[in-house]
Amino acid sequence: MDPHPHPMPDIQKTARFGAIAIAAVWLSIAGVLYLGFEYIEQSKQAKLQPYTRGSGELVLPRQRDGHFYVQGEVNRQPVKFLIDTGASHVAISHVLAEQAGLPAGSPITLSTANGQRQGQLVRGVPVRAGDLVLNDASVSVGLSGMAPDQALLGQSFLKKFDVEIRGETMVLRRRP
Repeated sequence: MDPHPHPMPDIQKTARFGAIAIAAVWLSIAGVLYLGFEYIEQSKQAKLQPYTRGSGELVLPRQRDGHFYVQGEVNRQPVKFLIDTGASHVAISHVLAEQAGLPAGSPITLSTANGQRQGQLVRGVPVRAGDLVLNDASVSVGLSGMAPDQALLGQSFLKKFDVEIRGETMVLRRRP
């Protein structure tokens, strides 16, 4: 029998502890990097959110796809609007019109990028974009190609406000 204990088990324990310590350090570094990048991404997203100035102006930052968007409502039904200065009316899908409880409108022919199609025009609809409200907008029903909770915010709403594009922001302000 060997009177001196073998140092082997202590070396194995030390090596195992070292490997665990190295893994823990790398996992910590990865975690810090993840949190840092997440913070940066959230900061970028926050800068892209619409907001209302104290003066009542609605400020819409241009999104990554080059468009301007704002949360709003059609007849109190939540919707995400794509601002479309070339659209004659606020334009929504049949599904959204039904969800919003809109009555049947007058038959109209809608001119779209994909050609003409039949739709309806409903007048006197309350529409909200951010904090801006118009209680008597004209809404065309028959929009397709977008999610049911998305719509176009067109001139039947926008013509009641001053619309200004400054670089990467669009500003909507109430007319005096």
